[in-house]
Amino acid sequence: MRKHLCSLYTNTLVRARTTETAVIPTNKSCGRERTKNMKSNEKLTKTPAEQPDISAILQSSHKRGGKGRFCLLLLLLCCAAGAFLYFRQQGPETPDPQLSFKTEPVTINNLVVTVTATGNLEPTNKVDVGSEISGKIEAVMADFNDQVTEGQVLARLDVSKLMAKVKQTEASLQAAKARILQAKATIEETGSNLRKLRKVYKLSNGKMPSQSDMDTARAAHARAKADLASAEAGVAEVQASLDITRTDLAKAEIISPVNGVVLSRKIEKGQTVAASFEAPVLFELAEDLTKMELHVAVDEADIGQVRDGQEAVFTVDAYPERKFSAVISQVHFAATTTTDSVVTYETVLLMENSDLALRPGMTATAEIVVQEVRDALTVPNAALRFTPLPRKKGSRSRPCSVRSSRSAPDDDAKNSRSLSPKGISSMSG
Repeated sequence: MRKHLCSLYTNTLVRARTTETAVIPTNKSCGRERTKNMKSNEKLTKTPAEQPDISAILQSSHKRGGKGRFCLLLLLLCCAAGAFLYFRQQGPETPDPQLSFKTEPVTINNLVVTVTATGNLEPTNKVDVGSEISGKIEAVMADFNDQVTEGQVLARLDVSKLMAKVKQTEASLQAAKARILQAKATIEETGSNLRKLRKVYKLSNGKMPSQSDMDTARAAHARAKADLASAEAGVAEVQASLDITRTDLAKAEIISPVNGVVLSRKIEKGQTVAASFEAPVLFELAEDLTKMELHVAVDEADIGQVRDGQEAVFTVDAYPERKFSAVISQVHFAATTTTDSVVTYETVLLMENSDLALRPGMTATAEIVVQEVRDALTVPNAALRFTPLPRKKGSRSRPCSVRSSRSAPDDDAKNSRSLSPKGISSMSG
């Protein structure tokens, strides 16, 4: 190869030099110059051993060509590496290990539309028992959860002061009655005197007594009658005061107004009760715990679907696996606004509590049935969900896939959609 390149380079150099020395003869010396050129060409075509300058030139040019070949080789290696990485990224995609599919048969179920609301349980009739008078608690005869009957004494106040006031009022009454007797005696006296004067006046043919004496006697008799009326009114006043005192004495005993159970007791023996503008509450009674009420707050967006007589089910935290039945008895028109400016309407539900499992104050979550469709063709909600998988950076675009729901089988059965001709409607329950 090297010898071939040397011969090519030699021929090229000979041609170049021949071209440089070849001139058109214009005079007689043309023959001599051509002869010289022919001789020089003969010298150039001699063996390579006779031409040392050409080998040196070839060696220097070979050194310069080695650097170019190294750069070319490095460029080819870079291109090969880039092509390898590109085709590796464009290769077949590996399946997503998290992708899974679940199949469910199309079933016929009952679709139920519900409205969810929360509230608290309360007894149907809750009575606050208080004291209308002030005093010190002398005895407490009822405690928490005690069954009480109507008229039963729950507590008693100290009545020593009231007893003294009763005796005082009774004495005032006796004094008032004595004034009545005195007034009656005065009437009798003034009346007798007036009759005597009239008889004398008649016997004397009007000469005696004088008209002034007659007027005085008549006035005294009238005052006596007035004193009698006043005494009688005084007796009635004192009698009323005595009745009030005796009533206060009777109110010293705190009596149950209904048959029921004691929910709370807020007094202790020896405690002083001060009744001013409103009676302090001493006991809280529930009339009948076998029937309870659930007061829930329904949002204004759902209140248009709630009606009296609709059925509902609710759960409490004490029995998470048990569902209780209830019926709406009343939907209040008055709105309640919370601190977050949320408008709700109080709705009352009635339920039976024969086993006394439910207690007042429990928090309950109710589902009110506002619409029901029976024997509807349904599929799980998860089958209608469409969630595209995230695209990896630098990967090719690929079609979206449907990711299966990770909910429990019971949730898929509860959350289904109807395929009825009316359209797809949500179902819960």
